[in-house]
Amino acid sequence: MPKMKTNKGAAKRFRRTGTGKIRKNSAFTSHILTSKSTKRKRNLRKSSMMADGDAKRMKVLLPY
Repeated sequence: MPKMKTNKGAAKRFRRTGTGKIRKNSAFTSHILTSKSTKRKRNLRKSSMMADGDAKRMKVLLPY
């Protein structure tokens, strides 16, 4: 059986942790930042874990 291909678009946006969960960065951080408060922009810098339902679908895109 041939190797599975990693989805390169997903590989640039998500990464797997040691326990197998998917870590993601926040959206809404690239432009129109003047209307967002400093506190909101600071909290958007942090990465977070993907929800379990979404992570299940990501396992197909990030097999390794």
